[in-house]
Amino acid sequence: MLPAALALIPFGLVCGVAAEAAGASLLAAIGLSAVVFSGAAQILAAQLYAAGAPVAVIVLACLVIGLRLVMYSAAIAPHLAPLPARWRRVFAFVLTDQAFAAAIRRFEHGDDKAAAASHFFGGGAMLWIAWQVTNAAGYFAGNVIPAAWSLEFAVPLCFLALLAPLLRDAPSLAAAAAAAVGVVALDALPMRLNLVTAGLIGIAVGTLAEIARERRR
Repeated sequence: MLPAALALIPFGLVCGVAAEAAGASLLAAIGLSAVVFSGAAQILAAQLYAAGAPVAVIVLACLVIGLRLVMYSAAIAPHLAPLPARWRRVFAFVLTDQAFAAAIRRFEHGDDKAAAASHFFGGGAMLWIAWQVTNAAGYFAGNVIPAAWSLEFAVPLCFLALLAPLLRDAPSLAAAAAAAVGVVALDALPMRLNLVTAGLIGIAVGTLAEIARERRR
């Protein structure tokens, strides 16, 4: 998970800068990154906090941003079903885009589910630690980092690097293409719901493509 952790450095710095710019204390900024553990949600929370939005609105907006994790949970839950409930809760906390992309390949292509679960937890824990360090660094850097550096541009590059190895067959390619078109076409939806909707469209198209391929066989 080291490459993924390194790729998150710019994103973590941006989140730390956003918290400092919103007027949050160091304890609040670190608490946000430690508990929420989501770059998109943290930036949104910092912006809404700076704008004086009610706490309920901030929480609801962050929940909407995190709805994509429901899809990740549904995909990985069958692999974690044999584990005790307390461990499933721990795994749920460290479930992120990067951890999911690495773990699902291990679960689907390996026979040792216990080793795959350990791999998932280790990768998620490493990302969490790296996230706290980069957020703290961003907070102390504050507005010293020039906006012209566009550090947030590294985030989509990180996601593309995680996505590419998964596009190995026609259903995966169809799902990715449908989701890509959907997220652009539905950009006008409020509260970034285009992300969740496009994800559901991609799942539906990928499932139909998989069914069609099986029937041809």
